[in-house]
Amino acid sequence: CGEKEQGSRGHYRYHWQSHNVKQSGVDDMVLLSKINEDAIVENLKKRYMDDFIFTYIGPVLISVNPFKQMPYFGEKEIEMYQGAAQYENPPHIYALADNMYRNMMIDRENQCVIISKVTFNFKFLKKYLYHVKDIILQSNPLLEAFGNAKTVRNNNSSRFGKYVEIQFSSGGEPDGGKISNFLLEKSRVVMRNPGERSFHIFYQLIEGANGDQKSSLGITKLDYYSYLNQSGSYKVDDINDKHDFQETLHAMDVIGISGMDRTLVLQIVAGILHLGNIGFKEAGNYAAVENDEFLAFPAFLLGIDQHRLKEKLTSRKIDGKWGGKSESIDVTLNVEQACFTRDALSKALHARVFDYLVESINKAMVKDHQELNIGVLDIYGFEIFQKNGFEQFCINFVNEKLQQIFIELTLKAEQEEYVQEGIRWTPIEYFNNKIVCDLIESKERGEIKSNTYPLSVSCPVESHGRVDGLYTLRSSHDRSCDHFRGKLKGFCERNRDVLFTDLIELMQSSEIPFIRALFPENLNAEKKGRPTTAGSKIKKQANDLVSTLMKCTPHYIRCIKPNETKKPKDWEESRVKHQVEYLGLKENIRVRRAGYAYRRVFRKFLNRYAILTKESWPTWRGDERQGVLHLLRSVNMDQDQYQLGHTKIFIKAPESLFLLEETRERKFDGYARAIQTAWRKYCARKKYVQMREEASDLLLNRKERRRHSLDRNFVGDYLGMDDRPELRQFVGKREKIDFADKVNKFDRRFKSIKRDLILTPKSVYLIGREKVKQGPEKGMVKEVLKRKIDVEKIMAVSLSTMQDDFMILHEEEYDSLLECVFKTEVISLLARRYEERTQKKLPLKFSTTLEMKLKKEGWGPWNAGGARQVQFIQGQGDVAVLRPSNKMLQVSIGPGLPKNSRPTKKGITQSRPSMSRTHHHTPTRVAPGPPGLKNANHTVNQRNSQHHSNQRPTPGNTARPFLPTNVSQLKDRGSRQAPQQTNLDFLKVPDQGAAGQSTNRPTPGGGRPKPAPKPKPQVPQCKALYAYDAQDTDELSFNADDIIDIIKEDASGWWTGRLRGKQGLFPNNYVTKI
Repeated sequence: CGEKEQGSRGHYRYHWQSHNVKQSGVDDMVLLSKINEDAIVENLKKRYMDDFIFTYIGPVLISVNPFKQMPYFGEKEIEMYQGAAQYENPPHIYALADNMYRNMMIDRENQCVIISKVTFNFKFLKKYLYHVKDIILQSNPLLEAFGNAKTVRNNNSSRFGKYVEIQFSSGGEPDGGKISNFLLEKSRVVMRNPGERSFHIFYQLIEGANGDQKSSLGITKLDYYSYLNQSGSYKVDDINDKHDFQETLHAMDVIGISGMDRTLVLQIVAGILHLGNIGFKEAGNYAAVENDEFLAFPAFLLGIDQHRLKEKLTSRKIDGKWGGKSESIDVTLNVEQACFTRDALSKALHARVFDYLVESINKAMVKDHQELNIGVLDIYGFEIFQKNGFEQFCINFVNEKLQQIFIELTLKAEQEEYVQEGIRWTPIEYFNNKIVCDLIESKERGEIKSNTYPLSVSCPVESHGRVDGLYTLRSSHDRSCDHFRGKLKGFCERNRDVLFTDLIELMQSSEIPFIRALFPENLNAEKKGRPTTAGSKIKKQANDLVSTLMKCTPHYIRCIKPNETKKPKDWEESRVKHQVEYLGLKENIRVRRAGYAYRRVFRKFLNRYAILTKESWPTWRGDERQGVLHLLRSVNMDQDQYQLGHTKIFIKAPESLFLLEETRERKFDGYARAIQTAWRKYCARKKYVQMREEASDLLLNRKERRRHSLDRNFVGDYLGMDDRPELRQFVGKREKIDFADKVNKFDRRFKSIKRDLILTPKSVYLIGREKVKQGPEKGMVKEVLKRKIDVEKIMAVSLSTMQDDFMILHEEEYDSLLECVFKTEVISLLARRYEERTQKKLPLKFSTTLEMKLKKEGWGPWNAGGARQVQFIQGQGDVAVLRPSNKMLQVSIGPGLPKNSRPTKKGITQSRPSMSRTHHHTPTRVAPGPPGLKNANHTVNQRNSQHHSNQRPTPGNTARPFLPTNVSQLKDRGSRQAPQQTNLDFLKVPDQGAAGQSTNRPTPGGGRPKPAPKPKPQVPQCKALYAYDAQDTDELSFNADDIIDIIKEDASGWWTGRLRGKQGLFPNNYVTKI
């Protein structure tokens, strides 16, 4: 992992995962040498100080709030954790998300993750899981605007609970979602603790509204509004309200809220702010509005009558029954009651707008039927403030219920399962908080009732060990309650949380249909019993939530807050230790260390891993227990890594499980490759037939064709670019290689130079080689990009009308004269890419005289590039004869196939299985003749004319030697060509001389017997008659008299052999068999 690849936010991708960096504590606290609270806290601290915020306890993820942006939440990290085993990478929330997704797909069971306290985890978890739907992603900034606020402990604290279900198709694609919200802290709209803010949307509207919006909504400064100025906090350092307002509006647009409805939502938000400015005064023991002017704006924004608003805020109607008759009485309110009524209306408006937004998001993500889902529960954790409200009591109650799930499933149920399955197990003690939950919600422990209204919560009538004194009723008239998180004020009033019918009637009288729809109650229906209280609603919501979670396979993120200062690297030891204790992390580690990471019913296990052996595929026929043992033996799993229960298998370490998974994936991969190979072969044949016909049409009736070029298969990459990083470096990382081959490039003096021609959808590259002139690599030959031409900048391509391989690429600056054996293929691909980028046909020019513009070699008009001509004349044979002169190159070549020739084969011949040339494949050029028979006038390859052919050349082409066709010719060849060998007798060392005289030396080996000779090789061998220099990377170079092992003989004249440990191709007419 020494590679330094750029990750997100400018940090190196592997800087925090690298195996070369310092290890910080242990990744998984199951591995701690000591298991106590101090050791856990010390390990968390060590990792926190080194910016490792995630730690495991087996499958449970511990997250410590860093109070700063961390660098490892980018797209590259998402890719790194996808499909990886948990132990392969450091702890991360992406690993947990990937594990949930895989479990869902493997077991076809719904999953859920329970996150408490720190909401930043929720955002990154969604980023990993969604990676999909813009609607689900955009729901986050919208819900944060209306449901998040700055508290004394968190600048972006979620003041509501949400359970998000991400719905997936049977194939694993996210295709829907649903959000359930609960426990919205409505009281924050009207009051809050010092140093805190109301919901973000109020500040966003004031800071981000444009001129027209401010004028129509009555927007002014922040301190003008009573609901905002009471806590003295307006700005937050790391929050840009103006920018976030635009994100909120964009989110509404993405979700599908119309422009009119967006305006009305903001109108209600402004109306709430203006409602808060309505003050009351005493007028004869009754409440009266202090200033009627403050009634105008809220009445206008909410579409209600100003006088009716005043009336409903200062009085209300009470229905009563006397002697079987019903009658209504108007009761005038005092100042305290009037303020309560005003605040109740403001809270109801905000809560109902919030519910409307959640409903809109759900409509945008609606799905007809549900298949699989992953649920994400995000709820703020235990809270205690100097001044606590009824909301804190409810929040802590729900957290106790969630802690109960954690205890039930990770500590209690797991141990009980081991006992039921007959697994060897030593019980581990733990504290079960069920007694705390029963204390609050169970009726059997004594429900406390006030003289005015039932609390619907229970307080203790006796001690319960650790729970003793947690909840205490102070007095019925005081209407407050102490519990273990601090003193509660206004307990009964908050519990009632009633919106009087007068206010509902008032809002139903609004002129705005949108606002009327927010209050759909039927006030004419007969009222039965007392209205439900906030406490009973919370209790029902909590139990419904627990019921939903218990139907899923749960995963946990246990969040820890290291300090109250909200500063990075600030560690409060006592605070963290307290959280470690009540989260039960020590007991969790002990159970996990002694327990098993994986358990499955025998049948499910057999279905999952049936593919591992022939005996178990497609189904195991026999005893399920024996089938499980058979599969475990097939992967050689150690016996101490698993136990078999009565109905389930238990596997101890995650590494052992991933041994099974990796073996299974390799099996599937092998079968998938076989299917892909067959399918791609079929598609490639169809594609090549089409490509060949299209290429032929470009030259039809315009150029003579070579004999073997019409029915040739198009390979594309003749250089093996996948194995040539020295060439690949010049091409874009994700650029596709359409064509790659060696060509001859001619300069202004018509001197031939070897170049690598590479064609991609965007550009044409010409790559050469040069010696490094300075530096540590001086003298080494390096690849150099000689020219890059964008496809759209090519003006035309010129070719002759004969069967030669020359072509000229015309560009505005200067032209390039190239000789390419596979000219038909490269021109057809270039024409296609040119049309894609320019929407025009590539201009092709055909003539016996071609013009070429030269590159300028200096500055000024006297150094103009000039021009050159290439003239083609009728000659003999298929080999082009070049006669360069001062400003003209004359090319002489014999006649080819007629210009109207077309491909004749119906199908594709058996082509090479790989796109790149390797040492297992025959080169497309003919094997060269021995040195004495080479054509000295022309050195160009004749690959195109002899592709996959072993036919003899035409009688007129005497320059090319033909390959021997039988073994006797091969044997006789050595004797025929022996006279042509150079006499090397002068290199022999004389028999005697100063260095050759014998001396009285001791016997080598101290007289030991001579070792036995090496066994003769089993493979046939041949001896080189001449030296040969490899012309390509898959060929062998050798000297005269070298002995080469023959691996494969081929009629094409190219044999495959091995020399000095290297395997490659060599021409058979350079050697003779031994």
